[in-house]
Amino acid sequence: MASIKDLKQDINFVLGDIIEAALITQATNPDQDPKAADAVVDDCISTFDQLIARVNDRKVENRRAHLKSVRQDLESQGKALIDRVNKL
Repeated sequence: MASIKDLKQDINFVLGDIIEAALITQATNPDQDPKAADAVVDDCISTFDQLIARVNDRKVENRRAHLKSVRQDLESQGKALIDRVNKL
């Protein structure tokens, strides 16, 4: 398993790229309602906070399985956010 530092960096990079894509979409399409892109950004920030809190939780029984589930959640939630950005 990759280190916890790598997992935190992956969370930061993935969600940061999604935020950047939402803001670029908002900037290139000024005719559209900016609230949709703002909602995606807000959801990215809350997802980031949630995932980092789960990574930092050391009171879990099986740490390896816990971190693996965090990585899977990052993948699934990231895909959902990307789909929302694509619909903008």
